[in-house]
Amino acid sequence: MANRKFYPKQRVPDFVRIASVSDLNTTLVRDFERNYREAAQKIHLLVEPLTDDQIWARPYPYGNSIGHLLLHLTGNLSYYIGAEMGGTGYVRNRPLEFMDTSRAPKAELLGKFDQAIATVASVLKKQVEQDWSAAYTAKGFEDCGDRFTAFLRCAAHLSHHTGQIIYLCKELERQNRA
Repeated sequence: MANRKFYPKQRVPDFVRIASVSDLNTTLVRDFERNYREAAQKIHLLVEPLTDDQIWARPYPYGNSIGHLLLHLTGNLSYYIGAEMGGTGYVRNRPLEFMDTSRAPKAELLGKFDQAIATVASVLKKQVEQDWSAAYTAKGFEDCGDRFTAFLRCAAHLSHHTGQIIYLCKELERQNRA
């Protein structure tokens, strides 16, 4: 018997307790949705103080603008989750996400991005236990395997580009101070 003085009984946090597969499904839906919405909120806070011109600025000749990253994230989520899982009919033009010269206003970019996040949340809420392991493949995700992995990869992709947006915002701020 373990000595309780040195090894006290610890309470397992609620987020760790998963009693059944349906609890796991609820947890996955809740936590994935929270992750996607928090990333969207972070992006909104980052770009809020920026002008439309700053959104489209390329602080580095080899990199993307925040506007192009928003187009890319919108396309990624709208295609891999919206079209491929949700059946939205979205048709992706990935090269245009990086080459678009229309310079849409910030509000329009964020509106379309928010629609993609809302679609992700809607598709997530429709997932049932067997959907997570359902076969999944799409152009660019040929090796994905299942829906869980698709949601996970899209969440990681969103996080990656959110980090790039943070970096671009810091560089734009630095250039404005100079």
